[in-house]
Amino acid sequence: MATKILIVTGDAAESLEVLYPYQRLREEGYDVHIAAPSRKQLQFVIHDFERGFDTYTEKPGYTWPADLAFSEVDPGEYAALVIPGGRAPEYLRNDPELRKILKAFFDADKPVAQICHGPLLTAAIGSLTGRKVTAYPALELDMQAAGATFQDAEAVVDGTLVSARAWPDHSRWMREFLTVLRAKAPAT
Repeated sequence: MATKILIVTGDAAESLEVLYPYQRLREEGYDVHIAAPSRKQLQFVIHDFERGFDTYTEKPGYTWPADLAFSEVDPGEYAALVIPGGRAPEYLRNDPELRKILKAFFDADKPVAQICHGPLLTAAIGSLTGRKVTAYPALELDMQAAGATFQDAEAVVDGTLVSARAWPDHSRWMREFLTVLRAKAPAT
């Protein structure tokens, strides 16, 4: 039986930050499930940069079904967690079911991959204190306020936590996460 990995996300997540790890981890032989506030068709978005804009723009992205609701997740069934970015973490951090899931992964020291705005979720449960992380660069002050040391790098590894800035860093992020994952939770 394949080792299971959980991706937690919601509407307005960055399309690439959900689908790249989803497909890359499946390619490695992991059984990957996507959880959201409810079982439904999720609407992802595409963030990109336009000439003349001071920040990224947002366009509709892919849709994808959530396999299960946060309330249906048993963290003990999963070997690792992936937290994509986009706008979803802004509202997901208020979900008490999701906070319980996140806390269970950190309490058990399971591998966690977070990217872009995803660290807003780990900050919300107090799991960044004393850790090294990266995130979307505009979150540097948020990461420091959460007690983390922010590093502006493609990928930052701190024990079983692997973080990245945004989708252009996918290759390095997944390479580092897979190194941690293979050591802690091989695919089969």
